[in-house]
Amino acid sequence: MKTRSMKAAATLAGAMVSMALVASGCGSADTPADKPAVTEVTFWSWLRASQEVTDAFNKTHTDVQVTFEQIPGGAEGYGKLTNAVKAGNAPDVATVEYAMLPDMLAQGNLADVSGDITDLVKSKYPAPIQELVTLGGKTWTVPLDAGAMVMFYRKDLFEQHKIAVPKTWDEFRTAAEAVKKADAKARITDWNQTDSANFVSLNWQAGAKWFGIQGDSWKVTLDSPESQKVAGYWQDMITKDLVTNVPAEEVQKRKAANQVWTQLGGAWAAGGLKAGLPDQSGKWASAPLPSWDNSPASAMVGGSSFGVSKTSKEKEAALKFITWMTTTPEGIQARLSSGASSTLPAIPELADVAAKNFDTKFFGDQDIYAVAKEALPTIKTGWVWGPGMRGVFDGIGEQFKLVQTGKQQLPAVYGPVQAKTIADLKGRGINAS
Repeated sequence: MKTRSMKAAATLAGAMVSMALVASGCGSADTPADKPAVTEVTFWSWLRASQEVTDAFNKTHTDVQVTFEQIPGGAEGYGKLTNAVKAGNAPDVATVEYAMLPDMLAQGNLADVSGDITDLVKSKYPAPIQELVTLGGKTWTVPLDAGAMVMFYRKDLFEQHKIAVPKTWDEFRTAAEAVKKADAKARITDWNQTDSANFVSLNWQAGAKWFGIQGDSWKVTLDSPESQKVAGYWQDMITKDLVTNVPAEEVQKRKAANQVWTQLGGAWAAGGLKAGLPDQSGKWASAPLPSWDNSPASAMVGGSSFGVSKTSKEKEAALKFITWMTTTPEGIQARLSSGASSTLPAIPELADVAAKNFDTKFFGDQDIYAVAKEALPTIKTGWVWGPGMRGVFDGIGEQFKLVQTGKQQLPAVYGPVQAKTIADLKGRGINAS
């Protein structure tokens, strides 16, 4: 069941969605009566193994054929999509991260397909995932994965030094002290001052709600008691030199030298660990993310879905492809069988399919998908991604640079980003305070 804050957000989002529908011409064009025997669909994505997914679909379908184009992720990819929509030559199927959906709607980049997919999403996906693709009472995209946060850790080093795997953040601090004592060069984890995604999700886990509703306006509350709790905790870890506070490239070197013992992040990060540290095969394991009160609690890092662009004239075929690659065992297997992706499907029962297609030798034959699957229902509900999240992520990243140099402390990062976010939204004609 959705929280009251989510319902309120949906109410306000309805106004934004209405504008998006006007901008998008209320969806795709009607399907012509003389539909060809084979319908051609175009697909843009930056996600790993998208070509393999496309190839597998084309081999098993004769009525729809998909052409895939790899595009950059992040702002460059979304800018390319927005420009293509304006030019009238956007792909039929577009990749949309959960955090970017409000902006994609505000820019009118997506067709309204809620009548086609709402029942599907409600029947197959957990409530925390449904919330992420629903705005203005409409379901806009079909989820692919759930970036449930977990803790990857060096099982061999924890066991060797008889350090208990932490279940709470208090225990994590205690373990951090023990790690530093065991090896003066080692730290329990890295503080990556350039990537704000994990930090945002740690605020989510703590119960923060950065976007909400007040009257007919978006209420931006980055600087909240819950957020301050998170920032204070990690500032203390930085001040006491219990975590690394160095550039990302240096962190990778330290991991390779056995000097970083855990990695906090989305379940999908397993593939990157495996690819980046092949010499440490068999030494890593996965565990639930530490919580504040010993009750299981997680949040999402990243995560993607697929929608139909507003210029598509092949909505039915596009949705057939989207549904196949997100909700069927064959689609998930195609994405994971190459070994290039460690995506956790957002549909819980498909996690078992994913587990069968992921080589777990790197994790000592542990079923890491079981850990991620258990984390999925513990994701805090009620989190709302607001418009302007790209600016929020970038703004926090800029503030982190000041933290890294000692010019600022973490609790102070929220204020400037909150103020700029409100100003930016107002500048776009969106009510915000």
